[in-house]
Amino acid sequence: MTITIPQRLTQGKELIVIPREEYEDLVELRKMYEFKASDSQKKALNQARKRRSKGKVLTLRELKNKLGFTD
Repeated sequence: MTITIPQRLTQGKELIVIPREEYEDLVELRKMYEFKASDSQKKALNQARKRRSKGKVLTLRELKNKLGFTD
């Protein structure tokens, strides 16, 4: 049996049909591996983004040089 899904419903995207039980298993698996940042991690990330937007970051090469590593 073949089922055709109209493109207006899929908006041109490719769809895969799987049994609901398998879908629910995949959702649970995704939840297990999902990263949830703590408040302090969120704060540190926001500060890093601000520094980056101001250009206050080091390249990897600059960091290596400051730490005394050579290529």
